[in-house]
Amino acid sequence: MEPLYTLHNIEKKVGENFLLRVEKLELFAGGLYSLAGPNGAGKSTLLNILAFLTSPDRGELFFAGERASWTAGWLQHKRQEVTLVPQNPFLFEGTVGNNLAFGLKVRGIMGRRQRERIYAALGTVGLEGFEKRRARGLSGGEIQRVAIARALALDPRVLLLDEPTSNIDSTHIMRLEQLVPELSRRGVTVVMVTHDQEQPRRMGCSILPIQGGVLQC
Repeated sequence: MEPLYTLHNIEKKVGENFLLRVEKLELFAGGLYSLAGPNGAGKSTLLNILAFLTSPDRGELFFAGERASWTAGWLQHKRQEVTLVPQNPFLFEGTVGNNLAFGLKVRGIMGRRQRERIYAALGTVGLEGFEKRRARGLSGGEIQRVAIARALALDPRVLLLDEPTSNIDSTHIMRLEQLVPELSRRGVTVVMVTHDQEQPRRMGCSILPIQGGVLQC
């Protein structure tokens, strides 16, 4: 099977003193991966490269057999296949429904199809009936789950999660730990970062260790 992502000799300098280095990395469609390492190891930087939000300073990245060109047109197309949920997600003003609708509108999904996707995504994260709730009044855990629902509504090929359970209560952590492996079984490639050392084992993730900016696999 051909990898979905292939990275060769990637380097990315961040600030004056930090350098991310990835000699070789292959990620496969439907794979479930967890980046493991201490704070400042480079996990979020690597997620941003995988999301096509940051270009490497050196090296090659291939996605679905196509070499990344990092041009505006190429990025616009690929970013519609890959969705990143950051640790501290930003919600737009307005309602929860408005937040989920935004990306769908960009993709030309309107009307009944849009509503169905919004309802399904909110139900998946345990936020049934939140469509008309104001985003500004949500708790930290609810914001995190809305951000995940917003990503799921887009039906991404790749889902990147940076500390997805950091602000979520134990009941919904269990729900998310059941959801993410199910997404993988459906063919979504999932790469996540978590400080819970037991969580990747519970979810059946392949571990990608990273220390001092060096991916060690």
